[in-house]
Amino acid sequence: MNIVFVGSRPPQRVNQLIVSSIGDASFLNPILAQDSASSEINSFIFNGLIKYDRDLKGFVGELAESWKVKAGQEPEITFNLRKGVLWHDGKEFTAHDVKFTYDKIMDEKTNTVRRSDYELVKKAEVLDPYTFRVTYKQPFSPGLQTWGMGIIPKHLLEKEDINTTSFNRRPIGTGPFRFVEWASDEKIVLEANPRYFEGRPQLDRIIYRIIPETSLSEMELLTKGIDYYGVSPHQFRRMSEISFLNLYSQPALAYTYIGYNFKNPLFQDKRVRHAFTYAINREEIVQYVLYGLGTVISGPFPSHLWYYNPNVKPLPYDLQKARQLLAEAGWKDTDGDGVLDKDGRPFRFKLITNSGNDVRRDVGVLVQRQLRELGVDVTFETYEWSVFLKSFINAKHFDACILGWALSPDPDDYQIWHSSQIEKGFNFISYRNPEADRLWEEGRREYDVEKRRKIYWRLHELMAEDQPYTFLFSPLGVSALQKKFMLVEEGREGRKTYRPIKMEKAGLLYDLIRWYVPGGPVLEK
Repeated sequence: MNIVFVGSRPPQRVNQLIVSSIGDASFLNPILAQDSASSEINSFIFNGLIKYDRDLKGFVGELAESWKVKAGQEPEITFNLRKGVLWHDGKEFTAHDVKFTYDKIMDEKTNTVRRSDYELVKKAEVLDPYTFRVTYKQPFSPGLQTWGMGIIPKHLLEKEDINTTSFNRRPIGTGPFRFVEWASDEKIVLEANPRYFEGRPQLDRIIYRIIPETSLSEMELLTKGIDYYGVSPHQFRRMSEISFLNLYSQPALAYTYIGYNFKNPLFQDKRVRHAFTYAINREEIVQYVLYGLGTVISGPFPSHLWYYNPNVKPLPYDLQKARQLLAEAGWKDTDGDGVLDKDGRPFRFKLITNSGNDVRRDVGVLVQRQLRELGVDVTFETYEWSVFLKSFINAKHFDACILGWALSPDPDDYQIWHSSQIEKGFNFISYRNPEADRLWEEGRREYDVEKRRKIYWRLHELMAEDQPYTFLFSPLGVSALQKKFMLVEEGREGRKTYRPIKMEKAGLLYDLIRWYVPGGPVLEK
């Protein structure tokens, strides 16, 4: 059934969405942000030139009204920008802002991991205030999607140090919501942008509450202190009978892994990394930690996507094989204390992850137990997200970590795996393989889908052989939302029709600007 208002509009009130986030944001600046919390909030404050459509099959315009791609050995993309788009401070958005954003990303002084997406740009130019053209040095198949990067304002930042400016905590964008308040480790508040070029959002306000424990988020959801969050698998099962919640699930563009720091000599022998994967019962993890809401994977891509190689099977759980490989690598219990030794050194290391994530915590506990059965002494510790990221991951000050990647629909993971990204990208485990480097480069130059598939399938084989990670699983993305939220559809004569919110392939929040909480409706069959 649909819900329509009859007669006058409902009483005016604040329509707000309260979201729970495990970790606080780091930078409310899209070219500096590296974490999911920052990226999600930035997506509502800033716009890119384009974005993926709801089915993840193509692109639709945001700040760009249209675009034209010219193929060749030096491809060009010409973007025709929307006119009349305003920054939240009232200044007009132009092509000069796009050029400024590109220049800041390419500035070596900028602490960004995004630079590799633009290194193949030969020339970026403003043709007029509403036309921007980029020319590449060579074919670059992911080129168009990179212009989904949020654009930042030249007039506010051209005289600022982009890394330290106060803008990073009080941002000004063009997006559907504008910044109001950031209380560290407590909340971030956004409000509707009344001059948004696609129309004012139906929601008046979004509040991101920082709740570091999922058990607390569940309590807040059930007592209606929050409206939405990505729930843990055990919570998802438990919430299925709750009448005032809608639950959503779909295969995620993501996977979870254990990453080994190649700067640590313990992990430089691939027999050791293979042994660990054999010794970790990943089917047990999916069954008992994810409650079946996921799939064991064998390589660096989510298992439901076209570039995942189905011919590469996950290594089975085989403790005997794991012991054999470690023995071949020289690890034996020489002193009878139950811990393997080599050259007088016990096999001992620390496994870390971020606190507040129940799945990663449970995975860590299981992995610690299973590797101890192998004779490896593992200490498992968790840290608050910002500390975990800054002091351990970005600083490369760790032995092994449990983390996950949220990816784009395009298979180009150059930033994660290419050796050039060890110091300036996401390759914080310091993985190097010349053949892999060459293949990541080839994949970027190829447009033909079948030829790209062959490249990424070979990369999948290579990564499975190297085991730089123990690739754990690709999860189902699961979330819960209060049923009071509906999706607004404009009808004739200004009448609003409401329908339940559905999960799009691009995510539940894809149509967020049309979410609303109807009041005093009359049901129409």
